Amino acid sequence: MRTVCAYCGVGCSFEVEDKLKGVKSYPVNEGMSCSKGISQIETIEKNRLLNTYINGKVAKYEEAINLIAKKIKNSNPKKIGFYLSGQMLNEDYYVANKLAKGFIKTPNIDTNSRTCMASAVVGYKKTIGSDYVPVKLSDINHTDLLILIGANPAEAHVVLFNKIKRAKKNGMKLVVIDPRFSDSAKYADLYLPITPGGDIDFLNLVAIRLIKENLVDMNFIEKWVDGYDELKKNLLKLNEKELLAKSGIDARDFEKFMEMLKNAKNFITGWTMGINQSIQGVDKNLAIMNLHLITGQINKKGSGPFSFTGQPNAMGGREVGGLATTLAVHLDYTPENRKKVASFWGVDEVCDGPGLTAFEMIKAANEGKLNVLIVCHTDPVYHLPNRKFVEEALKKIDLVVEINAYEASETSKFADIQIPAAPFGEKDGTQTNMDRTLTRSKAFKEKKAKQDWEIFADIGKAIGFRGFDFTSSKDVFNEYKEMTRLSPDIDIYKANYDELENKPFIWGEDALKNGFLTENKKAKVYYVENKELHEMPDSEYPFILLTGRTRDQWHSGTKTAFVEKLKKYKHLSFIEINEEDAKSLGINEGDEVKVISRYGKLKTKAKITDIKKGSIFISIHDRNVNYLTNPNIDPISKEPDYNHTAVKVVK
Repeated sequence: MRTVCAYCGVGCSFEVEDKLKGVKSYPVNEGMSCSKGISQIETIEKNRLLNTYINGKVAKYEEAINLIAKKIKNSNPKKIGFYLSGQMLNEDYYVANKLAKGFIKTPNIDTNSRTCMASAVVGYKKTIGSDYVPVKLSDINHTDLLILIGANPAEAHVVLFNKIKRAKKNGMKLVVIDPRFSDSAKYADLYLPITPGGDIDFLNLVAIRLIKENLVDMNFIEKWVDGYDELKKNLLKLNEKELLAKSGIDARDFEKFMEMLKNAKNFITGWTMGINQSIQGVDKNLAIMNLHLITGQINKKGSGPFSFTGQPNAMGGREVGGLATTLAVHLDYTPENRKKVASFWGVDEVCDGPGLTAFEMIKAANEGKLNVLIVCHTDPVYHLPNRKFVEEALKKIDLVVEINAYEASETSKFADIQIPAAPFGEKDGTQTNMDRTLTRSKAFKEKKAKQDWEIFADIGKAIGFRGFDFTSSKDVFNEYKEMTRLSPDIDIYKANYDELENKPFIWGEDALKNGFLTENKKAKVYYVENKELHEMPDSEYPFILLTGRTRDQWHSGTKTAFVEKLKKYKHLSFIEINEEDAKSLGINEGDEVKVISRYGKLKTKAKITDIKKGSIFISIHDRNVNYLTNPNIDPISKEPDYNHTAVKVVK
């Protein structure tokens, strides 16, 4: 039997025996695996939530479902919110989305992909016309140059990085751009220690040099790109020395980078949270897209802008319609699309949107404008920014429901109802990895709780809605795949559920065959500038806090922290600080320190590293990290600005 990993967005396929083993014939991981991935079989029985609770007391499942249904029926749909997760399968997302947007008629259904991928979604949509990743993992084997900016796949996407190391042996060059000298940077042919917030300055400087040195592809631009003349005019007004200074990169290193770029026949840019999680996350994505569009390095083998998806099914959630800013299957909220979706679901009308995004729901709750919040397989109290604010908001919601497979989430402290759900190994369905590969996640253990889609269907039936009499995950998938016939680009209707276990399906293979996914088939470039909207260090808060993953843990550790062989890597709480900065503060390796921001504080231990001076790093696996982070969000993508909070460090 085969299944697919439930951790990062690579989507490794495993053979299931007494333990998990990578499938050699599977094109995504080619037999490779990481210690976190293969350990999952040990987590299924540990730290499980197996009882239903109402107000902290064990209760019957049916009683909880009826209470939820009654509260929803008596609430204004605009005051109902669903917060979903990239840990959910496509079938789970589909039934939740159908219930919320089609039947309850609330647009307030968002996914924790909002906190990691939303800026990339907007970037792709604005430039090429759709949330479509135009690169495949196999392209890494055919590129001359891979540029990683704001990404650390050596720890966050281990199997992907193994592919990168293999490609390096075959001649590919690697550039890593990051304020931290990360594990990925250790393998770089060139490491550029950028200043936090300097990404747009750096990317604009690269674009200026490409234009001035006639390294743009004018034939490609004239045929396939709009907005180039305006972009060129505005870029050439900028002062190159100022851009370089603001980027924080040494002039000689920048010239080395330009030589590598000039000598590359093709290049891929890979990025993730270091770019997306910013108050200017969309602008940073647009600046990356500009480089690929003006050079024609897109939509061909070995080249393109590659957003690395963080969670196992963050991509699938985007496709199904799990984001509050889309309706379903890549359909935006238009009168025509609302009619199409209503007709498909057999309702008079669907909700009008867009709805409230993740942090907007928290703000609404704080203002008394949210009556019901259903949280599924995610932990907003732990992972949303400005945690004190989040905690106060949840106290003001009449009914907070947590659907989870595991105990002891931070959100469980605020939940009025807790419902156990099936985890990886007990549930069946499909998920989509970072390069649009759809794979079957297969159950190989006896189910001890209902799957997410079953719970959402039970809520729908308890309210009195028709259309939720699904009998299996396959049944749900077949309805969802038919819905993709409405989509402008998703052709999952061609997939066969039973074949997906052994034969993955990559959707959209011909999507860019006749041009980009815009009305005139042309992509668009945008001039963006660094407006320095993020928090800046000052005399009181002189450091900028960066956040990110470490290799062998997953989020808050509700699964990985219980695995024996990962416990030696269980460094969930630490601060990385530059040696000079530590010395000036009298801090030594291992010293206990306080980190304080305008929003809160935490205690942790110091770790002296080669991080950029003036920056510190705390892993997201520290459950208290978001007591520090600021509440700013990108105005378009609504993604939080996790990587630009001003802090001070006290021994």
